[in-house]
Amino acid sequence: MTTIRQRRVGKGTEAAEDQPSEEKNVKPDGKILSDHTGGKLWNILSITVGGIVAISLGLLTSVYVATLHENDLWFSNIKEVEREISFRTECGLYYSYYKQMIQAASIQQGLHGLVYDNKTESVRTINILERMNVYQEVFLSILYRILPIQQYLEPVYFYIYTLFGLQAVYVIALYVTSWLLSGTWLSGLLAACWYITNRIDTTRVEFTIPLRENWALPFFAVQIAAITYLLRTHLQPVQERLTFMVVFVATFLFSLTWQFNQFMMLIQALALFILDCFDMLPTAKVTWLYIIQISGLLLVCVLQFFNSMILGSLLISFNASVLIARTIQKNLKKGSLLNRLGKLILHVLLVLCLTLLINKFIKQILNLESDEHIFKFLKAKFGFGATRDFDANLYLCEEAFGLLPLNTFSRLSDTLLFYVYVFVLFLMAVAAVIVAFWNLSGSNRVQFMEKMEECTITLKPDAAYNLIHTVLFGCLALSTMRMKYLWTSHMCVFASFGLCSTEVWKLTLKCIHLYTSQRMHVIKYSVPIITLLYISYKFWPGIMDELSELREFYDPDTVELMNWIKSNTPNTAVFAGSMQLLAGVKLCTGRTLTNHPHYEDKNLRERTKKIYQIYAKRSPEDVYRILRSFGTDYVILEDSICYERRHSRGCRLRDLLDIANGHVQ
Repeated sequence: MTTIRQRRVGKGTEAAEDQPSEEKNVKPDGKILSDHTGGKLWNILSITVGGIVAISLGLLTSVYVATLHENDLWFSNIKEVEREISFRTECGLYYSYYKQMIQAASIQQGLHGLVYDNKTESVRTINILERMNVYQEVFLSILYRILPIQQYLEPVYFYIYTLFGLQAVYVIALYVTSWLLSGTWLSGLLAACWYITNRIDTTRVEFTIPLRENWALPFFAVQIAAITYLLRTHLQPVQERLTFMVVFVATFLFSLTWQFNQFMMLIQALALFILDCFDMLPTAKVTWLYIIQISGLLLVCVLQFFNSMILGSLLISFNASVLIARTIQKNLKKGSLLNRLGKLILHVLLVLCLTLLINKFIKQILNLESDEHIFKFLKAKFGFGATRDFDANLYLCEEAFGLLPLNTFSRLSDTLLFYVYVFVLFLMAVAAVIVAFWNLSGSNRVQFMEKMEECTITLKPDAAYNLIHTVLFGCLALSTMRMKYLWTSHMCVFASFGLCSTEVWKLTLKCIHLYTSQRMHVIKYSVPIITLLYISYKFWPGIMDELSELREFYDPDTVELMNWIKSNTPNTAVFAGSMQLLAGVKLCTGRTLTNHPHYEDKNLRERTKKIYQIYAKRSPEDVYRILRSFGTDYVILEDSICYERRHSRGCRLRDLLDIANGHVQ
């Protein structure tokens, strides 16, 4: 248990709050029955209304982002080649496999073409289903082929509408999580409104549709909602089993759709580990969540033809280490404060050592080097020495992998989200420290409740999990801008929960000696409603202006290039160039590539570095020899790279190559 004091409210919706206790209820039996029936009907009505609002907001969000996409590109009016070019960089690569499956003579031939692919990397046959997370494209293409919709819906629209539909799932999951935490669907409404009004910082689905995170994050949000429900007290065994099943399915789908799943779930496992160490979560449930993470990832590993990068992931090593350490160390949660602190320190050290040993052992057995570029990047990013490594410097020079810009906080503050978030985070963090201290000290809880009665807060297990979750993913977002979408969406949930939370307002009012039950209830509902009115007043006109703004896709140079390639080169031609542009070449023309943007393979990274020598200080003979070794027939040189101005000196592609080649000291 993580509570400092016993809750006096029932679980469920806000209507269950402040019910009188049995001891104080001296009404006649008929009156009790009448009140009970009325309360039950009110709960059903509240859940029904809240559910309708959740579904409506989810659908509205889908329509909103779909409209923005259409208005920005005039997608319904542009040519097919222009539509495909709009899927920039790796987005185009992923969509090309959907297109390939659609155009295949049969589903079997399409799958065979993916398993034995020799067009993505020249002079090499690779298994796309093993190397990349494209099962979603396979599933959608099969669904499109078997459903009777070909006459009514083009393949590209079936694809993008599915992604926009997942945004509805995303928003509903955020809404439900906030509702579960606070006990009122008003909190979910506020979370959804914050998500929409902070769209620039919460999603980028409307302009990077096929990106893996746009597939994965809705399932991650569903998983968090399920974990939040699972950590509630007094669940029936059937409810627990069903919730575990939802957690497993959501974890599996999240892992299947994003290659960075293992790193996100490692942070989640760290959150569970921290809370379990401080006795703030039920140990049995935490153990099952570890097992679910491992089993979900291993199932994905099987589907990806035993992808070695998954087997060598830190997540599997860490979770296995925690489970082993528990069996070695007994009575971790018994003893005095100093005794438990000593045991805890030893436990943490044991887990870390086991994690490193197991991970190193697996990587040596499998000869795994697929993720070494990530660790080189992290080492250089956090100041553990400069590096001449080309791959690490390529990441370091990209803005998306830099620190979170300060203007992000000013945008989040405009909607009041950041201010509310900091307020709630501070209160919850203070409560968590107090609970952790008293859990470790093993003090008498009854005595503690008496001492802290005037200024205390109930820290439920579900709230404790979401607190550590938002802190850890906040640290990730602050260090790496690209990962901010994992944090900002949960920030909407956490801030709205705090603003509608009985416990938060009770603590605040008691600390300033203004607490009464009536005052707390008035503030609990009036503040969120005022916030919603403010957001509507300030941002509704801007949203309407945004929806009325019409633009059009315009990239004549790239369109001309793709048309020239299709008209003037044989189907077997091999093209070399930048990763970003070649993804478009594959999608629009179907020609063979020398390299591409899916960077999670050591051989591909080495190949890309060699191909990029076309921009380095190398002799023509060297460059020709390198290109011909990969069967290259055509090279695409880009002015934007030759005369690059997007990056500062030292971060231009030619500068990175000179550093890696030793031409610059």
